[in-house]
This record gives sequence, structure tokens and C-alpha cells, in this order.
Amino acid sequence: MNKLMQNLEDAKSALTEAMNGTDAEAIKSATEQVKAAKAALDAANEGEALIKSLGTNDGKAEPEVKAKTLGEKAAKTARNLGLSKGLRGNFVLYKTDPAAMDSPGAASSGALTQLAQDIDRNIVPAYREPLVVRDLLGAESITGNALTYFVETADSSVLGGPAYVAEGGAKPMVEMPEPTAVTEALVKVASYYKETDELLEDYAWLASSIDNRALFLHRKWVNNVLLNGTSGSQHIVGLLNRSGIGSTAGTSGTPTAITADNIFKAMMAIEGDSGMTPDAIVINPADYQILRLAKDQVNQYYGGGYFGGQYGNGGFEMYPPIWGLRTVVTSAIASGTCLVGAFRQGASVITKDGGGLRVEMTNSDQNDFVYNRVTVRVEERLALAVRYPKAFHKLVNYSA
Repeated sequence: MNKLMQNLEDAKSALTEAMNGTDAEAIKSATEQVKAAKAALDAANEGEALIKSLGTNDGKAEPEVKAKTLGEKAAKTARNLGLSKGLRGNFVLYKTDPAAMDSPGAASSGALTQLAQDIDRNIVPAYREPLVVRDLLGAESITGNALTYFVETADSSVLGGPAYVAEGGAKPMVEMPEPTAVTEALVKVASYYKETDELLEDYAWLASSIDNRALFLHRKWVNNVLLNGTSGSQHIVGLLNRSGIGSTAGTSGTPTAITADNIFKAMMAIEGDSGMTPDAIVINPADYQILRLAKDQVNQYYGGGYFGGQYGNGGFEMYPPIWGLRTVVTSAIASGTCLVGAFRQGASVITKDGGGLRVEMTNSDQNDFVYNRVTVRVEERLALAVRYPKAFHKLVNYSA
């Protein structure tokens, strides 16, 4: 197309030049060239319009729009597989006693009332707790089923050491203990739930159900385990229960609130014990509230007032960071407990290479086929590797 347009421009220039002369044959020849170039361009434009009207793309398939979320991907897969309850007309709802339901939407007994009505397919969501603990940590993947890493012992465990030596004198020996091998095995975290297969007729609804309900509950559970998990078979030991992390306890018998001084001392303990710089704080809303509402002697909020920054300087910030660190305010950590850490350097969430978070569906589980249900299963294999326990310091047994 560009070449045809250039040919027309060249022919027009030649005609202009010929018209400045007196040679009639040259003018006639140039005129014919312009007509021919214009006819070729018009034909090309007409052909391009015809191709567009036929909906072709040079024989190539239209690019596929990628799903943005895992729920959308699962719903799209269900559509591509042709999973559908079939065509239906009006929506019909059977109302019955929930206790008499064998499954969602499948009434086994009770008085039924048939209601013809419009259905708002938007589910009114419940409160969704922010899930950010995992985002603070590093991320790795492995091809095997477990990861073994080696942690050096503290310098205090080293026997002997360098010393002054006189000329010809015996040199002191340094005996370093073997590093401690730590093995983190991948554990499986899974759940399933059932939906009526009406959702298979509305893929946007199915995607929303998976993303905003099933996957949220999965991530919420993992978020809690990464912080509070305890030891046991096929368990993940969370950061707060890891051996070797720093800890400061509140005064027994006279409980006091967590203060900014406590947090700063925890930061300095991490710097001194690991040489790492803390990057985040995880704190309960009740404990953060005490810090946020703290005032100085002239009744000014340390973190800024409800209309602006400290003493009118700067703009308003709802959750100002403590000591400049990213501050995560979440009920996933207990009141009276606070975790300070160099999260990104100190620990990583390990996942199975190529596995990741899986969403699978079937309509043939148990009696799903009989009751027109689909079973959705969510699962993931992961582990928590804490290579530098001293990169974390917890404050415990304080009072909010």
C-alpha cells in the first residue's frame, strides 16, 4: 500500500514538472501515469475494505485474549471443554429449608415454593482480609520434593581463633563446626467445594466464585500458616515459631503495650545479629491503633492528625509506616505480638517447579452427576525456608 501511494506521488510530481514545459506529449504521458497510479491505489483500497468486511486476518487466527486470573482461566477451560448444563429458558428458584438440602441447589425434602424471578448474579462479598505476608517473602521453586540448605553455627561455637604468634612459634588452630543441614519438604495444601452446575452457564460467575471465594480462602490459610504454623507431620512451621529467631517478651505481671521504642530495638537486634536491614513490620490492628493515636506533650499525634501530617506538615496518610518500614496491619498476627524482619532476604516460600497453584474441576465426583453439581479443587505444594532466622525478631506477651 505504501508503495502504491509513493507511485502516485511520483506521478503527480512528474505531471507538475511536465506542465511547466511546452511539450504536449510529455504532459499527456504524465497525465496517463497519474491516472494509472490513482487507479491502482483505489483498487488496493477497495480490496483492503473487502478483506476487512469478510473478517479475515491474512489467514491468521485472531490473537487469544489471555485470562487475567486463575479463576478466569479455570472458567475459560470449562467453556472450551463444552461443560454446560444445557439451554434453559426462565430462571426458576425452588425455596426450601436449608437443613434439608443434600447439596447446593438440590432439595431432598421440605415444602417447595416455585418462584419465577430475576436473579442478580453478583455475589455480595464478605470482608476480605488483606493477604500480604507471602508478598513480603522471597520466592523460589524446586524440581524435587524437598530442599536441603546449610546454616552456619554462631561464631561462639567456633573453637580457638587467630592470635599473635612470635617468630617461629606454633600457630593456633581454629576448629569450625559443620554447618547445620536443614531440610524443608514440600507439603500439600488443598481443599474442594461444590457448586451447582448452573455456574457453568455463566463463566464470569464461575471465575468470580473461584477467585473471590475458593482461592481467597486458600491464600488466607497459607498467609496464616506462614506466620503462625506449628510443627508436625506435613506441617509448615511459621515464622513466629521458628527456632533461632530473635524474641523480646513483655514484662510478666505488668503487661504494657508495644511501643515504637520496642520496635526500634528489635530492628537494631536484627542489624546486630544478622547484619541485615529490616524491610517490614507485621502488627495487629489493636497494637497499631495504640501507636497511631499516641500524642506528644502538646497533644499532637506523632503519626500526623486526622486532617494532615505532624504539626500541619505534609498530607494525610492513613497507615503511616513505623520507622520508615513497610507496615502490614493485619489480624493474622495475634494482638500483643509484632514481627519485625528482613523478610525478603531472610526467608523464601518454596513451590514445586511447574506445579504452582492448581484449580481442577469435575462433575463426576461422588453423586455430582445425580445432583447436577461440579466439584472444584484447589491445591498447592509449598514449603517455607528460613535461611537466616536472626533476620526476624518478634515481640510477644505485650498488651494491646
